[in-house]
Amino acid sequence: MALLVQKFGGTSVGTPERIAAVADRIEKHAKAGDRLVIVVSAMSGETNRLMGLTNQFGAHLSEKHRDLVLSTGEQVTVGLLCLALEARGIEAQGFLGWQVPILTDQAHGKARIQNIDASALESALEAQKVCVIAGFQGVTEKRDVSTLGRGGSDTSAVALAAAIGADECQIYTDVDGVYTTDPRVEPKARKLSSITFEEMLEMASLGSKILQIRSVEFAGKYKVPLRVLSSFSDGEGTLISLDNEVTSMEQPLVSGIAFNRDEAKVTIRGVPDIPGAAYAILGPVADANIDVDMIIQNIAHDRTTDFTFTVHRNDFDATIAILQERATQLGAQSVDGTCDICKVSIVGVGMRSHTGVASTMFKSLSDEGINIQLISTSEIKVSVVINEKYLELAVRALHGAFQLDQPPKDHQRPRAIAPENVDKS
Repeated sequence: MALLVQKFGGTSVGTPERIAAVADRIEKHAKAGDRLVIVVSAMSGETNRLMGLTNQFGAHLSEKHRDLVLSTGEQVTVGLLCLALEARGIEAQGFLGWQVPILTDQAHGKARIQNIDASALESALEAQKVCVIAGFQGVTEKRDVSTLGRGGSDTSAVALAAAIGADECQIYTDVDGVYTTDPRVEPKARKLSSITFEEMLEMASLGSKILQIRSVEFAGKYKVPLRVLSSFSDGEGTLISLDNEVTSMEQPLVSGIAFNRDEAKVTIRGVPDIPGAAYAILGPVADANIDVDMIIQNIAHDRTTDFTFTVHRNDFDATIAILQERATQLGAQSVDGTCDICKVSIVGVGMRSHTGVASTMFKSLSDEGINIQLISTSEIKVSVVINEKYLELAVRALHGAFQLDQPPKDHQRPRAIAPENVDKS
């Protein structure tokens, strides 16, 4: 018997037939004696449809009222799944975000969870009911419905797992686990049996779309073991847990290759090298709510600097416009940029205890004739910016260089750690 939180995404509940298949899966766990909290997304495509309806009245109107519309998608799924469970003789109790309640701040459209009162869930579990909860939504102190932003159902599931002290939070999706890289790019990609929170957080931030980054942050903070599983096939999936500092962890160098195509590079050239120049460039970019990623600065002999950084491709035109205005004020020589780049990264906790990882990466790219434009590093990752046309070649080359198609030898990944000191309110 285990206390489990299981989350099913939009593709998993995309049709009545798939909802029935989810109910069959839940039935097996219920008959095995597991206590279950089920978190569901809206049916596949439904949130986009609802967003389209709200945009007919204007894209910049009240987010509070838009949340009222967007939250209805999950409500439909909760009701349908409860009906499917009842048809199988399983007593279910449906909850919307405000009925739990899941208390959030008032940032409609991208709200953050502040508190969860788990008492109603615990009462339903004690009565041997399966709790089915609408993901993606909560309620503010003013009793307004709020939504957590795209991918918010993952965060709902992890937060609920922390609140009730679940043994595991299982994320069911259309893939059967976390792979060493995208199998569509490298067919030799291998499914990982386990990965650490740190590695998953890096991979999520670098473009892996398997888990929403906020959910991984939440799981790491509250020590909630996460498992990624497929709704459409059986298997153990991939366990995401804490890094137990054991000697066997020293064997593998790299756990995965992540990449992001949605990158753009901008450069402001010939900026006078004076104190405050970097802030004068990046301050207005930040004020425009544009996230800056990799940054490099080169100082020339004439005491000017070339300042290069990357942004999301959607923000490229706005960033260029801001820099062109700043160039005149700073006395810079020119502004240019490009969108034909991508970012490729190697990720692994083994980098902490091994040397030569970056040089292996750079040699592998050099052997393929791939030029590196920018480099960024942290304790457990190395990222490079390259021309986008070389993305697939780079991923395959690095996957081979670090032998990621082979299981690590004499290596055990950390086992799940039960949640500790989880606050319930």
